[in-house]
Amino acid sequence: MIPIRSQGGSSPRPGGQAVSEAPVSRVVPKPVPERQTQDARGYQIGQLRRRFSPKESNIGNGDTSFQFDLAPSDPDFAFDLDRLQIDLRVPAAYPAKPPRLIVKNSDIPRGIAINIETGWDKLVEERRGATLLSLTNSLDKNLESFLSEQKVDIVKLTIFKDTRHIEAESSSKPPAAAAPKPQSPAEERPRIPREYFTRDQISEAKARRAQEVRQLEARMGRLSKYQKSSDGVIYTLPMEPKRRAQLPTGLQGVNSVQLIIPLLYPLQPLRVLLNDVDSEDAEGVEEIFTEKAAEQKQMALTSHLNYLAQNMHTLVKQAQTLAAQLPVAEEQPDLDEEAQEAEHSSTMDSGRGHIHVIPRPPEWAVANGEGGSGSSEDGTSEDEDEDEDDGGVAIESGNTSLPTQTTETGIAISFPSIELHGIELLQVSILSLSVKCDRCKTLNDVTGLKDNLEKAGSCKKCAAPFTVRFRQELIHQNSTRAGFIDISACTVADLLPSAFLPTCGTCSAASHQGFVSVRGETTTNVCRACHARFTFKIPEVRFLAYGPGSGKLPPTSGPRRRQEKLGIHAGEPLPARGACAHYKRSYRWFRFSCCSKVYPCDRCHDAGEEHLNEWANRMICGWCSREQNYSVESCHFCGRSVVGKRSTGFWEGGKGTRNQMLMRRGDKRKYRRIGGGEKKDG
Repeated sequence: MIPIRSQGGSSPRPGGQAVSEAPVSRVVPKPVPERQTQDARGYQIGQLRRRFSPKESNIGNGDTSFQFDLAPSDPDFAFDLDRLQIDLRVPAAYPAKPPRLIVKNSDIPRGIAINIETGWDKLVEERRGATLLSLTNSLDKNLESFLSEQKVDIVKLTIFKDTRHIEAESSSKPPAAAAPKPQSPAEERPRIPREYFTRDQISEAKARRAQEVRQLEARMGRLSKYQKSSDGVIYTLPMEPKRRAQLPTGLQGVNSVQLIIPLLYPLQPLRVLLNDVDSEDAEGVEEIFTEKAAEQKQMALTSHLNYLAQNMHTLVKQAQTLAAQLPVAEEQPDLDEEAQEAEHSSTMDSGRGHIHVIPRPPEWAVANGEGGSGSSEDGTSEDEDEDEDDGGVAIESGNTSLPTQTTETGIAISFPSIELHGIELLQVSILSLSVKCDRCKTLNDVTGLKDNLEKAGSCKKCAAPFTVRFRQELIHQNSTRAGFIDISACTVADLLPSAFLPTCGTCSAASHQGFVSVRGETTTNVCRACHARFTFKIPEVRFLAYGPGSGKLPPTSGPRRRQEKLGIHAGEPLPARGACAHYKRSYRWFRFSCCSKVYPCDRCHDAGEEHLNEWANRMICGWCSREQNYSVESCHFCGRSVVGKRSTGFWEGGKGTRNQMLMRRGDKRKYRRIGGGEKKDG
């Protein structure tokens, strides 16, 4: 603050100018509203109502009680206290009599609550004339210091009643027959101990619940039947059982379920309710599912849903078996050992409780057509023999881009040694290939291949028509197949730079941006939803023919041409960067169309072959070793120049050499200043 000097004084500025200060007579206190002057109690209570909306009640003698919650405003508040429950009692004679504060939090010890109430009394004493709202704000600022004080010791008084004279009178009387004391229903019921969890367990459970719920919403949030309650506990999700025909009549109409996720999941058990079904048939399935979910706490929410969809018919059989065993056990308590052993074995076969399930997302089973065997606990041969469409959580084709099950025909494209770090699913959104014409063996580029869209083209040399079609599949840790290619009149030669769509392994958010990559490249980026880093690398690409429809013509007569082995790898430079003894500044190799062989230049070709060379229409970059169409100056992949420019020793308008020591003697700039005219003789 600038100190106020006497009237007529001045304070110098850094620039030497004097600034006159305001006289003391013009400094006035903060104005007090007229309503506060007339009715201070009503005005301050009105401020309190607008700020906290308290619950008001009259407690007698004209005093008013205001109950509200005060949230600590300090972002670095050191105590685990979300809300301070306050009962502020304002006397009728306020502000003549001070207001009183009572702490209502049940989780705060009474000794610490007394510290807060005593601190309030000190604030009222120190800041006389302050409003109720100002005192409440001061309490918020000093709340951490009040809680840090030593807890006040309190004394609990217990009153003992002398009953010795009653016992003496009862002992002098003859004993009477003691009437049986009726036992209350509360004493008949067994006492269920209350579960207690540590603070670390609760925080860990909340973090896991938030992560799994985020994954569930990312996968199911776009479906039509998806609903979420206001408290975030009950989720309505679509359900498509795997074997609906084997379910009872009362359960065949199930199309959705209500998944009840407790706030302390997985410390508290997970529950499920089947919609649009008969309650008698659904209760047994719901109870068995709850028991299974409690046993397999390591499974995620989506894995529990997938298990329910795949094994609902098995859960129905188990529920019917348990329901049938209860009356039999009451009527025939004595069974022979053989019957008990047979009953025990049938129960074990139907339950399979000793098998631990490895959870997996439902999309993997749908994409790969494995029938959900990886997440099913039903080990009967019935699952292996039948070849039906997989069930699982219903995913509408109009609301998602995940591919459905594909037919294993054509040429499969796979990445055997693919590396996925932080990626749950990966799919090829736009595929680019290099195909070889079956007629003239010329390589042609086919780009922009999308899922289930057929693309037609023609050979650039012989104009023979061909068609290419790509069918997507999902890539993950257990499947390296990217899909199938249906081609005609050509064969697949190589993979060109294509676009990939990753799904984050942390939050399961699918990326809407394609990342261009090719064999030998490592692509690293971050998720746009959770900012987690992910990386994928494709060291190798393989094309495998699956029976008929692979697009390959029968082999022609005559010896087959031996495959050329160049010993190069994509992403690595060529030997000597592609230069040879004839052209030391040519950083590429050429594939000559006359023999389809690779040579650094035409002279090398003529030295190694007995026929005349023809114009080369393909080249291999000397910097990244990737084969491509002929380019005059630069590579299409790495962008580096494949033609080294040699200095001529002349200025050439600034495009040549600028070093006067390296300039030719015939250049006028050699003896001139580079930026101006000629040098002047001394």
